[in-house]
Amino acid sequence: MFAMLRIPVRTTSHSYEVVIEHGLLARVGEILYGLLGEIRPLFIITVPPVHRRWGKRLLKSLKNAGFTPQVIQMSDGERFKRLATVETLAEGLLKIGADRKAVVLAFGGGIVGDVAGMLASVYMRGVKLVQVPTTVQAQLDAAIGGKTGVNLKSGKNLVGTFYQPEVVLIDPAVLETLPEREFRAGMYEAIKAGVIGNPTLFGRLERSSLKSLRKDPELVAWTIAESARLKVEVVSADEKEAGLRRVLNFGHTLGHALETATSYKHFLHGEAVAWGMIAAAKIANEMQFAKNGTFDRVRDASLAWGKLPSVTLTTEKAISLVRSDKKTEAGVTNFVLPKEIGRVEVVSNVREPAIASALAEIRRLSRAQ
Repeated sequence: MFAMLRIPVRTTSHSYEVVIEHGLLARVGEILYGLLGEIRPLFIITVPPVHRRWGKRLLKSLKNAGFTPQVIQMSDGERFKRLATVETLAEGLLKIGADRKAVVLAFGGGIVGDVAGMLASVYMRGVKLVQVPTTVQAQLDAAIGGKTGVNLKSGKNLVGTFYQPEVVLIDPAVLETLPEREFRAGMYEAIKAGVIGNPTLFGRLERSSLKSLRKDPELVAWTIAESARLKVEVVSADEKEAGLRRVLNFGHTLGHALETATSYKHFLHGEAVAWGMIAAAKIANEMQFAKNGTFDRVRDASLAWGKLPSVTLTTEKAISLVRSDKKTEAGVTNFVLPKEIGRVEVVSNVREPAIASALAEIRRLSRAQ
């Protein structure tokens, strides 16, 4: 079985570890007590499905270590990733007595991690944060690196902070109960990591069926670890997205446009990123930027695991949304494009005809599924 792995994260603001181990949920209390060195007020932010399935195990671990955790549940779903939710949670913390010594524990997927992380960063001007992610996407990507944020009606993650946790505790065993669609959507972020900087990871994933991957806990844990290593390497070099960290946005420029245009109801995040990766690879192909075969491999790997939600976004709407995306600077839209598998670059001279061609391609592929 996959042994415990500790990956150090060193940023200018704070250093911590990403800890990965099967069954780790039963040891969260022990680890936190050793890390904090004292019993602090502990407040768990979660959603009902996660609390119902895994809450008892987490609470038992924390209570056995001497903590008296309190649980605050937030509504589940991307449409609740809003400033109003942060305010509601902050009011809830205040009502149950959370002070500056509070520890906020984010227990859920990427939405919980983003919202609880932002809450911790601003409540009492900042309290300690612990990430215990329970989805593929959160474990291999969202919980690592200190990005927090909420959506506006006009775009995704347009309000947020950089706020590093005290620790990220990952138990791959909790993924066994994820619905197939959730599992698959998260794994697209692993494909993203492979394209960005790990051709070995990409190669194993493009050769694996979703069914075989899901039945192989060792491969799942390895995939999470390899993706986490890449994320840690990038974040440690560029904590606040001044340069290198922008490569992590591969697939996200048009992916976010797809999510926003459908009010976050049609795509899971990873599904939108999958279409966004195909589109970015198509742009790279159109511009003769990518090496031969790169687009084909990104497209085939992204479509091999099953049907993705349909794409109907018009070119005009897409370009409007891309221009309002936070990755657009001084009117220039930055795209992360693959040069080859394992190497991407940030390109700022992408013209609208190339974007239009890429959108036409993913609409065509969507219809052909």
